Amino acid sequence: MKFAPIVNPEARRASPQPVRVDLRTVFLAGIGAWVVAAIVCAVLLAVGLHAMPYLQICLAGIVVGIALLIWEHFDRCNYRKLGA
Repeated sequence: MKFAPIVNPEARRASPQPVRVDLRTVFLAGIGAWVVAAIVCAVLLAVGLHAMPYLQICLAGIVVGIALLIWEHFDRCNYRKLGA
């Protein structure tokens, strides 16, 4: 075990560059899951079960997912501007 990188920061290897991932697919999958859950809650509500709080949670998840898609759009635009 070498202690040089701990004692002397210049002896460290260069850190790898972070991987840029496409979060749109992740956010779209999350929104899709919330939509499916909202449909299930709406069916349960139509049958007569008490599912209104769960439906509200699903709708809030959809709204948050859409907000994250908007954030990702502007973040990706900034990333492209930095690379140009």
